[in-house]
Amino acid sequence: MASLSIRKLEDETLQRLRIRAAQHQVSMEEEVRRILRLAVMPPERLGRLAQQFFGERYGVELNLPTREVYAPVSFD
Repeated sequence: MASLSIRKLEDETLQRLRIRAAQHQVSMEEEVRRILRLAVMPPERLGRLAQQFFGERYGVELNLPTREVYAPVSFD
């Protein structure tokens, strides 16, 4: 697993990070890992979110339509 050092971090940022970590009852290191993980995650697709909350697991069967691919408009 890789390590990362951050230089020239403002005192105010460090203090806010310390407070945020304390609120979540984790170390500052863990809080930074969580923040970075969320920052680089791909965005959730609406269809995936719908399946997650209303899918078969909850007794609802969703039939999401397939998307049609359209040719780009030509202005020739």
